[in-house]
Order: sequence, then structure tokens, then C-alpha cells
Amino acid sequence: MPPAGGAPGGPSAGDAAPTPRAPDPLLVAAAAMVFVADPAAPVVDHDDMHHLLDVLRLRPGELVIAADGSGRWVPCRVAASAPAGGSRRADPTSLLVPDGPAVVDPYPAPEVTVAFAPTKGDRPEWVAQKLTELGVDRIVPLRTSRSVVRWEGDRAVKSVERLRRVVREAAGQCRRARLPEVTGVCRLEEVAAIVGAPLTLADAGGGPPGLDRSVLAVGPEGGWDPAERDSFGPTVGLGATVLRAETAAVAAGTLLCALRSGVVLPLA
Repeated sequence: MPPAGGAPGGPSAGDAAPTPRAPDPLLVAAAAMVFVADPAAPVVDHDDMHHLLDVLRLRPGELVIAADGSGRWVPCRVAASAPAGGSRRADPTSLLVPDGPAVVDPYPAPEVTVAFAPTKGDRPEWVAQKLTELGVDRIVPLRTSRSVVRWEGDRAVKSVERLRRVVREAAGQCRRARLPEVTGVCRLEEVAAIVGAPLTLADAGGGPPGLDRSVLAVGPEGGWDPAERDSFGPTVGLGATVLRAETAAVAAGTLLCALRSGVVLPLA
């Protein structure tokens, strides 16, 4: 978040540098994180029970975080009654026992959105995974003029559902209690209405990134069509080399989230 009194894109002269935020020690110490409807009374689904008991082989007393995906989480312990035989005999309503007060992670500001044009193979899933780990708040799959991969109809629905599963798994792995939103596939001109903030295109030769332009779109492998580039004002650059489309999406998320967290500071 920009320091008080500073411009949206960075601190003003004399402002103290923000202190980078570290993850809560309980999140770091936990053996796993699962997502449930009510962290204070966790009911674990079948897939998570299998992961906890059959894959991780957790034992009674081990620390697990139960989160609701909206920032609220509770430290829990594997119950003493957890069966040694694995998930087939486990009770999903009593597997985890709350072991501390609920914590609500503050909502980050400004929200960071990365929109990207899906590429071939499993690269879109890799992008969604890394953007989740970085802390991006919203992920928008794009349909652009030069898109090679076209997510339309049933394919679009299934592909977005797959991205949401990847995001959920990645959030648990990186101990992120607030799940990023994955929107449906949309066109560039639709993004601002969905997000509620102006869209900026990332492109070679653009200016430095800043939190005043926290909604960034990365183009397809063939780059932006000139008409697209001309429709959204000054662009943002991501470095001095030509990046692969999926690398550019992750670079956009890295830069914006690092600026927001205070890990790096904007140029004076």
C-alpha cells in the first residue's frame, strides 16, 4: 500500500520506506493448509483428507491451517482420534481440532490484477500457480486479436475451472488464506468493467511499473495488435529483453506485488 501522503505510484520525499511483510510464523510452521467453509468448525473434503493422511501421512497433534479462502484462518491440530489406517476411515467433521483464535489477513491494497493470453499446453496452469504464489489478487484469461490459443465455449469453461483448481492447490502450498479470483475469459475492452480499474498493457519500451497502474495485461506470443496497443494509453515495460508470454505474466505479477509489499521501492 502506498505510504500515507504519497502518490499512488510511490512514496513522496521524506516518507519512510514500508516494512516488508513476512508471513505469520504459524503459517510457516504448519504442515499443510486446507480450505473449508468455516475454519472454526472445519469439515475437510475427501481430496484434502487423502492429501493429509495418505500423502503427507500426518499424525495426531500436527499443525494444519484451516482457511476459508477469503482471508480468515484458524490454526488446527490433527485430532488424536485420527485413524492410523488413512483417509478411508477418517471422519471429515472431526479430523481437525481448532487450536487457537481465528486470524483475518488484511485485504491488500491496491488490488493487483494480471491479465494474460493463454498459450499452448500446460503453461497457463503454470502462470496461474506462480501468480498465486506471488500474491496477485485477480487473474484474467484474455482473448486477443493475435491469440493462438482460443478458449471459447465449453473449452473456456473447463479451462477456467482447471485454473481455479490450480489456484486453490497453489494457495494451500504457499499458505495463502485469501484465494485469488480467476475470472472468465474476456476481451481487453471488458477487463476494466470487470476489475473496476483502468487497464494498462505491458509492452516492450513502456515506462516503469507502478501501483498507480495495478491492472496489467500481457499479450499473446505474437504481441499486441497495433489497434489494441493504441487503445489503452502509455504501456508498462517489464525489462530489457523479449520475454516469453508466460514469463511476462509472472514478471508483471512479481514487480507489482514486490512494490506493494515493500520488498522493492519505486524509482524516486
